[in-house]
Amino acid sequence: MELTVVMPCLNEAETVETCVRKALACMRENGIDGEVVIADNGSTDGSQQLARDAGARVVHIDAKGYGNALIGGIRAARGKYVIMGDADDSYDFTNLMPFVEELRAGGELVMGNRFRGGIAPGAMPPLHRYLGNPVLSFVGRLFFPSAIGDFHCGLRGFRRDSILRLGLQTGGMEFASEMVVKATLQGLDVREVPTTLSPDGRSRPPHLRSWRDGWRHLRFLLLYSPRWLFFIPGLVLTAIGLIMGAALTFGPVYIGKLAFDVDTLVGASAMVVIGFQAVLFALFTKVYAAEEGFLPEDRRVRKLVDIVSLEKGLVAGGMLALAGLVGLVASLAHWGGRGFGELIPAESLRLVVPSATAFVMSFQTIFASLFISILGIRRSKETPADIAASAAEEAAEAVTRESSAEKTAEKIAEKTVEAPETVESGTARSLSPEL
Repeated sequence: MELTVVMPCLNEAETVETCVRKALACMRENGIDGEVVIADNGSTDGSQQLARDAGARVVHIDAKGYGNALIGGIRAARGKYVIMGDADDSYDFTNLMPFVEELRAGGELVMGNRFRGGIAPGAMPPLHRYLGNPVLSFVGRLFFPSAIGDFHCGLRGFRRDSILRLGLQTGGMEFASEMVVKATLQGLDVREVPTTLSPDGRSRPPHLRSWRDGWRHLRFLLLYSPRWLFFIPGLVLTAIGLIMGAALTFGPVYIGKLAFDVDTLVGASAMVVIGFQAVLFALFTKVYAAEEGFLPEDRRVRKLVDIVSLEKGLVAGGMLALAGLVGLVASLAHWGGRGFGELIPAESLRLVVPSATAFVMSFQTIFASLFISILGIRRSKETPADIAASAAEEAAEAVTRESSAEKTAEKIAEKTVEAPETVESGTARSLSPEL
């Protein structure tokens, strides 16, 4: 079978029959061997029977949520290709050929773009059209090397085997973002075609909740991009803190009538510590995600981890601690010069704050080196060759057991045949004297 059209469904009695008939008609008209699968998520309005009457195959998905319904439908699909779309009659299921043609041409994920194809009046709320979708799609393109213009279009086609290999897990509306992000990160052939969006045919409100689901999409994009979640903000914060700290270490800085002194120096110290910790978290996340398979391995991060060994990290941490110690000794000398009495904060803090900052960063560096070394401990993983060899050994053992069983059965059969003969000959010998 070439194509399966999967539609998630939760109480879509008003529109599901229309959607199924449109999709089946499109496949018939274009000579496509295909089917429609309704991934029902617990409808109570008779949607299931309406879909069956229209010619669809209905699969029941117990786990609630848009993503869960689609994952279940994709797994149940029999087609080589899958096109998914909402069962609310907002997408044009009579025009599936642009998706099919791109898939036949080698595309692994073909996204629809509603902004290029046309959005009918009233089909998309202004909040989604002018803020939600453009902003989230821009964030997706910024965070990941993707050229997709409409990250959240619900009408999209893909190779079933390629998408199943991604291991998609999110159960809610963020499933749409997860598919694009993981397909991009894994290097799938991602393409885009124009599609239209019409007002849906339902009389009830949609399942989508603008702010809640928008946040879930943004949260997913952030969690899958340690570079933008931790590294870049941390780097900027550290750089600003260092520049401010360097300027304030030797005295107050005046900008017009504004005076920046040791109070600002303390704030700069905090920025350096927080920013440095964020950069370390980016490194932790990258190493852990690559080891666990959540994200593809970053060669630059792997090279950095290989170069900056535990020993080098300990040395760097030790040097920072030494610098901090020197600063603290200098501050003690300064205090001693005043007879260990009351100090002038504007003078003493210029020694204490940088020294304490160096001490804190030294321990951050040492602990980070130890933690990255722990994360870098590689577990033995079976390669495809190992799996094949193991399967071959199991098959050989099974054949050996079968052969042994057959030989045992043959011996038992031979003994069974010989036993009556022995009895008969014994009987004949016992009767012969009497005769």
